[in-house]
Amino acid sequence: MPIRWHPGRRTGRPSPVAAPIPPDVTVAAVAAYFGHAPREAALNPGTGGPTVAVVEAYAELARRVLAGPARLGRTRLVAVDGPSGAGKSRFAAQLADALAGPLGGRPPVVHTDDLLDGWDDQVTFWPRLDEGVLAPLRVGEPGAYRRYSWVRRCFLPRPVPVPVAPVLVVEGVSAARAVVRPELTLAVFVTAPASLRLARAVARDGPEILPELRRWHDGERAHFAVDETATHADLVVDGAPTLPYDADRYYVRLR
Repeated sequence: MPIRWHPGRRTGRPSPVAAPIPPDVTVAAVAAYFGHAPREAALNPGTGGPTVAVVEAYAELARRVLAGPARLGRTRLVAVDGPSGAGKSRFAAQLADALAGPLGGRPPVVHTDDLLDGWDDQVTFWPRLDEGVLAPLRVGEPGAYRRYSWVRRCFLPRPVPVPVAPVLVVEGVSAARAVVRPELTLAVFVTAPASLRLARAVARDGPEILPELRRWHDGERAHFAVDETATHADLVVDGAPTLPYDADRYYVRLR
């Protein structure tokens, strides 16, 4: 049964996924970043209003997905969207793990970062995903894509196969965009405070990415505003909850 959690009753225990600003990121660098990118509301950027959190099980969500209609040929398409650093990859992985039992095997997970032709291909990558993966699945055939190497700055020659499966999880910025909504069984939007998302990205890739990251965050904010992604999502998830819970088995839904 879902556990309801109101902000006023939080214990103050830090989230297991929270991360401080890394020590090698200077105050000046962070200030410069936020000087170009207005801070987003911490939990629900659409309104900034009060939030009620509900702790729910990945296992229950997996059952919900499997009970839903297949709208992409014979495949139930799950899109995990949200801004960079919000926790989309973790959520997609935990949901795929929860689906593995009922399906008898883990469903394929496609990360849109693997389809981007560098930083400037933030939302324009979509034809690559549609032609290589979604279009074949629509007619019951397996798809494939070539993974982009961010080290070599090119697409690798070996294709990554995407089999016809009962469920496909697509994770990444703009994964739940308007054009694919009619084919989605479930649209998830994962959110987190901007300062934490910045800390996560810099801790992972280093402070030298700040200029590109600033442009990236500007671009994703513009996309989400026009696309109204969070408004149309079936599920909005807190990617940085402060309440105590088992993050391997549960997620925190925002109401």
